[in-house]
Amino acid sequence: MKACVYYGSRDIRLEDVPDPSLKDDGDAIVRITRASICGSDLWFYRGVTNPGTGSRTGHEFVGVVEDVGLGVRTLRAGDVVIAPFAWSDGTCEFCREGLQTSCVHVGFFGGEEKNGGQAELIRVPYADGTLVKMSDAIASDDDKLDASVALCDVMGTGHFGVVAADTKPGSSLVVIGDGAVGLCAVLSASRIIGADRVIAVGHSSKRLELARRFGATHIFNSNDTDTQRQIAELTRGGAPHVVEAVGNQESIDLAVNVARPGGTVGFVGVPHYEKAPMEGIFYNHVTLRGGPAPVRQYLPQLISSLETGHIDPSPILDTKLPLSRVADGYAAMDERRAIKVLLKVS
Repeated sequence: MKACVYYGSRDIRLEDVPDPSLKDDGDAIVRITRASICGSDLWFYRGVTNPGTGSRTGHEFVGVVEDVGLGVRTLRAGDVVIAPFAWSDGTCEFCREGLQTSCVHVGFFGGEEKNGGQAELIRVPYADGTLVKMSDAIASDDDKLDASVALCDVMGTGHFGVVAADTKPGSSLVVIGDGAVGLCAVLSASRIIGADRVIAVGHSSKRLELARRFGATHIFNSNDTDTQRQIAELTRGGAPHVVEAVGNQESIDLAVNVARPGGTVGFVGVPHYEKAPMEGIFYNHVTLRGGPAPVRQYLPQLISSLETGHIDPSPILDTKLPLSRVADGYAAMDERRAIKVLLKVS
């Protein structure tokens, strides 16, 4: 099969590798039909992190079950399925609490286990706890199947950020970041949670206009030195709910600084900052909540919302390429020519 392999900074290659096989009774083999490139993939693409030469890449995929282990009970060959970016057993105490990314058997697609989602086939451990069967309405609709790839990570992560920020219907929320996760947080806050005021902060006018389409009531440019003051003035002292969806020092600092005393910051950008702004957190009684989103917890709700048209994250998938051009997709996202790349696999 063909799979995407990491060789170093800005060196991603599509290679022939052995087909995966069932290793445990709970495994499933999925033939991937759609995959995508995630903003978090850019950390290793840019050389900020190093997953190890020869690692497989990709953690967002939709496909069709080809084979299942003897212990799999809820799936069979031919089922159209979607996976969150991490596998989980679905039965441990943390899974039962909705914290699947803290599962005692958690694992993440991509990386050194040579089990990445930017490929033609993938082995899914704990298939019963990990995979979710698509509704017939989505499985039979190519456009909705394309859009569904966003649910694997960025839509689920954006939604989790909004939930972690304790956002309530009719409330005010600030979203820091105009990448796919930040835009999906705006979509979640507006269309799922029902926040009354959604303030989007980013530095791309094109992306901020998309935030407006997704329901943002106000937009601010993060490069404007007056942004923090303007948000404080608009919210009369800060927002009670903030989502930090970038993961760098500037974004976490701004998130804490625009939070109202007693407010909550949901941080879902993979942290690549030296320190959290603890002084602001301490003196303003700001709560910081977040982590790797337990997307599996939200997939049924998000699938239903996509099926009914309540949400449509497809505009973030603004570049569509065949798997053979995956390297071009990485370059497009690295250079911010694309928000998110959809890879058509088969």
